[in-house]
Amino acid sequence: MESVFPSNGNVLFFPFMAKGHTVPLLHLIHLLRRRFPHLSVTLFTTAANRPFITQFLSDSDTDSISIINLSFPHNVPGLPVGVESTDTLPSISLFPDLWAATELMQPEFEKQLQSLPEPVTFLISDMFLWWTVESASKFGIPRINFSGMSNFNRAILGSIYQNKLFDGVKSSDELITVTDFPWMKFVLDDLDEVFWHADRRTSLHFQVITKSVHAATNSYGLIVNSFYELETVFCDYIRNREMGMIWNIGPLCLAQTSTQKLQTQTGTWLEWLEAKLRRGEPVLYVAFGSQAEISSEQTKEIEIGLEESGVSFLWARKDKEIGDGFEERVKERGIVVREWVDQWEVLNHESVKGFLSHCGWNSVVESLSCGVPVLAFPLVADQALNARMVVEELRAGMRTVECEGLVKGFVKGKGLQRLVRELMEGEKGKEVRRRAMEISAMAKKAMAENGSSWRDLEQLVHKMCSNELPLPQTVLAAPGGDGINDVH
Repeated sequence: MESVFPSNGNVLFFPFMAKGHTVPLLHLIHLLRRRFPHLSVTLFTTAANRPFITQFLSDSDTDSISIINLSFPHNVPGLPVGVESTDTLPSISLFPDLWAATELMQPEFEKQLQSLPEPVTFLISDMFLWWTVESASKFGIPRINFSGMSNFNRAILGSIYQNKLFDGVKSSDELITVTDFPWMKFVLDDLDEVFWHADRRTSLHFQVITKSVHAATNSYGLIVNSFYELETVFCDYIRNREMGMIWNIGPLCLAQTSTQKLQTQTGTWLEWLEAKLRRGEPVLYVAFGSQAEISSEQTKEIEIGLEESGVSFLWARKDKEIGDGFEERVKERGIVVREWVDQWEVLNHESVKGFLSHCGWNSVVESLSCGVPVLAFPLVADQALNARMVVEELRAGMRTVECEGLVKGFVKGKGLQRLVRELMEGEKGKEVRRRAMEISAMAKKAMAENGSSWRDLEQLVHKMCSNELPLPQTVLAAPGGDGINDVH
């Protein structure tokens, strides 16, 4: 059903230079074009990132989508020449350098804002592009912060900092009770050291986090790729403690229609999945994100676990190194895919019944939207807390680390073999699969007409186009402490 408002408007989008951050915003563009066809869309990117975006949007009404290239800065200290996205970083340790370098695009971004042919209604920019809030303010443009995190993650982090739960902790694996959610526990190792290490304030990573938090505080609101029914307690907690407006408008992966598929090299792996389906052989999908850095020792243990499990699997991995003879030994039931795959298409395939995942938020949302349970293998960033959410809160997955209270750590091949078999064939696997299917049904209802996410998007567009916007909270100086207490 087409919404009756607004009559027109121009929405700006600026995704961060990472597919995991770009794809949800492209899904949102599809959704806006379908539900609010009178809105025009302008999207900012860089030359190296544009081909992926134009290919993704190729089936959209591109007449009303303008794409503007900005020049990514060259000769940035620490960054190799030609790197314009996380996909091309030689090491994830350079991520803060890439993040910080985006600020050098601000002057050109503002020149483009000044020369746009029609007035801008509002800007949606990624949470990592903190400097866009300053640019938007100069031109009187309301900025909406797009979050790549779950409400659960934000609420847990908020409670940790508000209640100073790091104080007095003696070891990185000591279980700590979350004050506002006493049924939840965490350990320091669940979080990157930038959040708790004594020397964190001197790191570039900490500095760009602080700037992003500061910018979020000055934004008009927050968009979350989630839905209210998935995280009710945590959504309510955030809404009660944060100053800005919050809209849960996901899962955005469900915004695509059956005709909206990337023109990727699907031939080999898609045909392989179809053959598995015909033979009635369930498949475990294995992927750890495009920025995963896994030691050779851990990779070897994963190979042992998959090989000895006897389970059919599709492993998407970007690295070329693999154990001697591994692919040959598993070729009857396993396939290793090195090109970028359409993860949604894999998870949505009828043959896929489990996901061994790093628990990036997009991966969690996509898997549960498809009714596929997760075997949690978190590595960095927010992934350990996402794993806790899936395993402990939603009960739609299992952990790979079997040490009591932990979700992240080194995983031995023999243990992984047993857990893979349990997920795919055991009673626990059946239990978490039933729960994942229940969540999938909830997600589809939330995105359907008059569902919670459908209504939140309606309210977002109405509010931003109403010309009755309240001023955002003004913060004249960067946060004096960690600046993370108010994480948006």
